[in-house]
Amino acid sequence: MFDKRYYYLIKIQYLGYRFHGWQKQPDVKTLHLMIDRTLKYILGDTRFKTLGAGRTDAMVSANEAALELFIYNQPIEDFDSFLDLFNHNLPQDIRALSIEEVDKNFNIIQDSKIKEYHYVFSQGQKNHPFCAPILTTILESLNIDLMKEGAKLFEGTHNFKTYCYKATNKGEYQRTIEYCEIADNTIYTANFFPKESYVFIIRGKGFMRNQIRLMMGCLIKLGRGEVTLDYIKETLKEDSKEVMDYIAPASGLILHRLDFE
Repeated sequence: MFDKRYYYLIKIQYLGYRFHGWQKQPDVKTLHLMIDRTLKYILGDTRFKTLGAGRTDAMVSANEAALELFIYNQPIEDFDSFLDLFNHNLPQDIRALSIEEVDKNFNIIQDSKIKEYHYVFSQGQKNHPFCAPILTTILESLNIDLMKEGAKLFEGTHNFKTYCYKATNKGEYQRTIEYCEIADNTIYTANFFPKESYVFIIRGKGFMRNQIRLMMGCLIKLGRGEVTLDYIKETLKEDSKEVMDYIAPASGLILHRLDFE
């Protein structure tokens, strides 16, 4: 018997602090595992599978991420009721935002147009422990103005091999960053946040393994006076052999938004 398949795009958000990233792994709690476990519970005997728009690392959060849900033979009749039931059974640090039907030509990975990431951080003091899931504390004082200059150097099309974890000679490292800046943080607020904090905002089509955390690590080194603006310029050249040796902590990184074709 031919199985009819239905296709849905689901937007979600999550706090990644207690998860070992998106991808399913043996013996650890991951976001994909918890989402599939919840769907299996609410869909009962209905056959399904899911595919994420990308993989986030352990402790990385998302204000807006996405997955594609494939359901066999039994379509979702009422989207509002489905979302209510899904959210009722998801853990409290995962929330479904929306669902829409797509067709078989939709590809959640290929059709992802722009991803915007934020890296939230503060400097110069120890913060309230409640900040830890979404804000990285750099205890040393940083030259924020210099870091802002450094962030703008990443904009455009460059060789980002220096900013790929365990890069090989076979990868495609020519990438384009549409927008990149460090700004005062007015996006994420709480009464226990420090008086001043900052957000590194970066937008592009796709990013390599640990690319944003390595870029942020370089900017932190710049703010500490360990590297220069000229150093960043050199790392982005086609013939750069430099390997970045500092990865910024994961807990400040947030997938802020996904745009689709």
